[in-house]
Order: sequence, then structure tokens, then C-alpha cells
Amino acid sequence: MGRTHEEIMAGLPKARRLKIEARTAELVGQVEGLKALRLLAERSQDQIAKGLGIKQPSVLKIERQTDLYLSTLRRFVEAAGGTLELRVELPGKGVLHLTGLGELKS
Repeated sequence: MGRTHEEIMAGLPKARRLKIEARTAELVGQVEGLKALRLLAERSQDQIAKGLGIKQPSVLKIERQTDLYLSTLRRFVEAAGGTLELRVELPGKGVLHLTGLGELKS
């Protein structure tokens, strides 16, 4: 029988283990695509659809898009229970938080 993940990690030198754990934390903080975001938020496509006021097939279409409006992204994130924050990092300027982009005008 093979070794478990825990057994493999326990057998590594401490410095290597810490490096792997740091990289794991970094990757967990990155979400690839809206489907992954929805799953992380523990929401179904039907739940997102209800939050957006659309039908489930439209959620599938949005999840497959690689280019979408910021307003669509913001609404999707909010339907998943989150908030969207746009962060820009410029050399010599630090981190800037963009506001007002992707908001729907009433």
C-alpha cells in the first residue's frame, strides 16, 4: 500500500515542508475561473442563476466565457455571496484599489 500525503510530508526536511506549504497556500488563494469560484462558494448553478435573475444554462455560458464585462463578473461574485475588488499594482505607486468599475447604473 502507498504512503499517505501526511506520511510523505512528515518525511521531508522542515525547510522543504515549509516551502511546499507556502506554495500550497499561495495556490489556494488563486481561483481559476468562475466555475471554481462557484464551487469554492458552495453554490450550484441554479443558485447563481436565481441570484442573477437568469436561467441555469446562462450560468454555464458565463462560466465558460474567458472575456466578460466587469458588471457581469461583479454580479456573478455577488450571487456567490462575495464582493469584487479590483486591485492594480504599479511600479513606484504601490497597490491601488479601483472602485466604481463594473457597477450598474440605476
